[in-house]
Amino acid sequence: MVQIGDVVVSFDVFREKFLCDLDACKGQCCIEGDAGAPVELDEVEKLEEVLPVIWDELSPEARAVIDRQGVVYTDCEGDLVTSIVNNKDCVFTCYDERGCCYCAIEKAFRAGKTDFYKPVSCHLYPIRVGDYGPYKAVNYHRWDVCKAAVLLGRKENVPVYKFLREPLIRKFGEDWYKELEIAAEELEKQGML
Repeated sequence: MVQIGDVVVSFDVFREKFLCDLDACKGQCCIEGDAGAPVELDEVEKLEEVLPVIWDELSPEARAVIDRQGVVYTDCEGDLVTSIVNNKDCVFTCYDERGCCYCAIEKAFRAGKTDFYKPVSCHLYPIRVGDYGPYKAVNYHRWDVCKAAVLLGRKENVPVYKFLREPLIRKFGEDWYKELEIAAEELEKQGML
């Protein structure tokens, strides 16, 4: 583990390779699993604000879930997560003509229709951030649906922390990320990577 400020970073974030391969996986991370994506409390309002912008992109089933329970719910572990359809699909999931799923919020952001990118937990995947009182833990999450991303990351030699540069800066700041890069260089010099 490496500590930067009040954040503890797993060695896997430096060692493991990852590069999303949407052509191979079709965006399964948005439609698989037993709960929605983790949401920070201050993101709930942003999810609600973006709804009118993306409403027509959402499936009728997703709209019905949102009408019934809202954009988030508390899962069985007590975590705030995005609402899901049929116990798996995130309500913000949409599909393109090739059958790839995408995030309606991210699509609206890229089109300049909103300033909210998407929940930071989605942006950070395959990293999960745990909150342990005075410390946060940054861990690499392994999931079979991302096998193609692991293979492409290895082929292109892209460590997780480099692949996730933008969302890590979004979450922890530019200065923090610079310290992360320094830590990676030091670990490499010591032969630990």
